[in-house]
Amino acid sequence: VQLQASGGGLVQAGDSLRLSCAISGRTSNDRFMGWFRQPPGKEREFVAALVWSNGNTRHRESLKARFTISRDYAKNTLYLQMNNLDPEDTAVYYCVAGNEGVLSRPSSYLYWGQGTQVTVSS
Repeated sequence: VQLQASGGGLVQAGDSLRLSCAISGRTSNDRFMGWFRQPPGKEREFVAALVWSNGNTRHRESLKARFTISRDYAKNTLYLQMNNLDPEDTAVYYCVAGNEGVLSRPSSYLYWGQGTQVTVSS
């Protein structure tokens, strides 16, 4: 599975961004798709995930009011809509794919994209 994330950049607090992840080589075994992020100097943390076949989603509780994960099934593309961005959202955002385990755990995902940098200025 190859994952190519894009859409990051430098924005101001309060702005919105939509990240995209182009997916290739995915099989029916790769049931879960999601996003993690790694803020500077911190551990990777779960952002959101979905079940590819039916679109059921899970979001990090503290982000669910502002972030929305979605997919375009026909285009094999995953999205993360981020609204009202805050400087604490500054991180490298990773697109991930996996097939089993707890959605919020990094160890559940076998495939990780290269990451896209999101920087939010105050």
